[in-house]
Amino acid sequence: MVDIQQVTKQYGEKLVIDDVSVCIPQGKITSFIGPNGAGKSTLLSMVSRLLKKDAGQILIDQHEVTQYDSRELAKKLSILKQANTINIRLTVKDLVSFGRFPYSQGALTKEDHRLIDEAIRYMDLTDLEDRYLDQLSGGQKQRAFIAMVIAQDTDYVLLDEPLNNLDMKHSVQIMKVLRQMVEELGKTVVIVLHDINFASCYLDYIVALKNGKVVRQGPKNEIIDREALRDIYDMDMEVNCINDQKICVYFT
Repeated sequence: MVDIQQVTKQYGEKLVIDDVSVCIPQGKITSFIGPNGAGKSTLLSMVSRLLKKDAGQILIDQHEVTQYDSRELAKKLSILKQANTINIRLTVKDLVSFGRFPYSQGALTKEDHRLIDEAIRYMDLTDLEDRYLDQLSGGQKQRAFIAMVIAQDTDYVLLDEPLNNLDMKHSVQIMKVLRQMVEELGKTVVIVLHDINFASCYLDYIVALKNGKVVRQGPKNEIIDREALRDIYDMDMEVNCINDQKICVYFT
């Protein structure tokens, strides 16, 4: 379980995360949603220890995240940031292999290779595995980074806007893979999303942030609601039920 308790982050005079407390359900997909500047990516970065919090506690399996050894944390929690840059020339398979580094320290075992190949197959990258990253489109590159996170095979998977640069087909593919990871492997996934219809169709639990505060949190059916969404986004939108899914219409 990830338990965020009264966490604060400030840059100068600006309070980016303001006394936030959230308990992220185990074995579910949870999404951080909200307008730009709400603090979603900042909160995710503090959970992963990429960013230092100013106050509060973040507990992963009842242990404060700052107390974990770096290698042990990398076996428990993986994160894909919103912007990823690699300064050396790598193939897709090379990149995905990095996901196994906390376990193998570079000396890949048979099990490492199995997980690498499985992650490449999940992301529909088999035909591209020997291609260099600088030869890929933005969407192909994004799928390669997600495959690296999948290969890391951690209990907790954190993804910051992973659908960036992806077409509809591969966005759906990634959301289906995340559901599969939760339902078949018991992973706990936390994802920053802007598309609330993807959140409605594929996720379990939603945490809505606005101006650094949690304004709503709960099961998705409680948040994908006209009044709740008005509070979060300051705009009115219809919520229709299509094929047993709540779909938001916000472009009228």
